Amino acid sequence: MSEPAPRGASPLAGLTVLIVEDETIISFLIEDMALELGAGEICHAAGVAEALAFLAERRPDTAIVDVNLGGELAYPVAERLAALGVPFVFATGYGRQGVSAGWDSHPVLQKPFPVETLAREMREVLAR
Repeated sequence: MSEPAPRGASPLAGLTVLIVEDETIISFLIEDMALELGAGEICHAAGVAEALAFLAERRPDTAIVDVNLGGELAYPVAERLAALGVPFVFATGYGRQGVSAGWDSHPVLQKPFPVETLAREMREVLAR
């Protein structure tokens, strides 16, 4: 696993980022932002099964996870990421209210979000 970039540097410098998002256009928009923030590799999963299959084979450095994947909640993916020690943020159009109470302390990006907000949240989650 890569080391997080120093504060002030590109927060995703050289890191492998898993984007779990069912809306293709949003997934590519997040990819563009992650690349702007220095990500070295972007991996995509559009659903829970696909994300879990990816995580059975590989361990990303960090992840951005949509909560609602075509009507299926992404908590099994969040649980697997947490078990692997992979820092991640949730992304949802519903904001904090769209995340189950068991994940209250976890970072949440409310969609749509600018690249500066993604940078701030990724710095925080990677520093933990």
